[in-house]
Amino acid sequence: MRPFLAPSEKLMLGLVLALVVLVIPVCNLMLAAGHPLHLSDYFVTLLGKITCYAIAALAMGLVWGYAGILSLGHGLFFALGGYAMGMYLMRSIGRDGHYKSELPDFMVFLDWKSLPWHWQFTDQFWWALLLVVAVPGVLAFAFGYLAFRSRIKGVYFSIITQALTYAAMLLFFRNETGFGGNNGFTDFKRILGFPIASASTRAALFVLSALVLVGCFLFCRWLVRSKFGRVLMAIRDAESRVMFCGYDPLWYKLGVWTLSAMMCGVAGALYVPQVGIINPGEMSAANSIEIAIWVAVGGRGTLIGPIAGAFLVNGAKSWFTVAWPEFWLYCLGLLFVLTTLLLPQGVVGLVTTLRARLAGASSPRERPAGAAAGPSESST
Repeated sequence: MRPFLAPSEKLMLGLVLALVVLVIPVCNLMLAAGHPLHLSDYFVTLLGKITCYAIAALAMGLVWGYAGILSLGHGLFFALGGYAMGMYLMRSIGRDGHYKSELPDFMVFLDWKSLPWHWQFTDQFWWALLLVVAVPGVLAFAFGYLAFRSRIKGVYFSIITQALTYAAMLLFFRNETGFGGNNGFTDFKRILGFPIASASTRAALFVLSALVLVGCFLFCRWLVRSKFGRVLMAIRDAESRVMFCGYDPLWYKLGVWTLSAMMCGVAGALYVPQVGIINPGEMSAANSIEIAIWVAVGGRGTLIGPIAGAFLVNGAKSWFTVAWPEFWLYCLGLLFVLTTLLLPQGVVGLVTTLRARLAGASSPRERPAGAAAGPSESST
């Protein structure tokens, strides 16, 4: 039986945790701004944002790479988790808002007299955490049950998920729904009593996001190596044969689909306090497509691939949008086309192939000392 983590993987995990928990916070908080190793608040916030994207990419990689379910609606689950956390952050403002009211500013502006029913208890952090996982989870379960029971799959499923996301975006744009309309939620002041704009709070949010990413990765690794994961991969490769063997694909697909949506909700909840805003634009079709691109670039069918893809693509995006902002969308489209044509297994697949070739070139087959050379060897 293979160990859960090889010695080299344990070493790598330890280095990552040391970097996240010690090195980056120390370089940000304890080194002066002029120090060559100092990391700015902007850089830490950017890392935290990309880490949240990596959690969403990992969630997409789980359903697409291991269950063969291509979703173009994961941006919806990401945004729902963000809105759940945003509601708590808006209630935490208290009377420090522009209108000095217990109601959020946008409600005062719209002449609302009281909180709507779905805002009840949102001033409690535990309730916000429950909503972060429950709302995406329940929606994914209901939608997935109807879709998978009807045997909807492939491109049809992808189109339906995109339509669901677009419908939700239009709903959240409406002021009467109580979610801030096209402006969404912003101007957050504090989280759990800590100033949300302080450097220490931002560093803590980054560390928390990175630890959640590591935890999600380890959990997904355990899941795909379990019997559940093996059945998922069998469904991906030959669903009819799995049914012939007596398994019902519905519950396996529904389980991993719901779990993936909940992971996206957690990613969105960690994302919102770090970027300081959530609006219906997070539900746009382009955002969901970008998540799929991260997975494709990194490597579908692996767990480290989506994480690598999220960091590579969003790191390039951060640089391009500063240097040549008008060319970023062209670059993103070209990147996806080149990955599809030249790197069908993504960057991780390319690295694995190169490592295998180098290992084969540097490790020729050994034979016992004194053994006679074979025909091919004697001929050379």
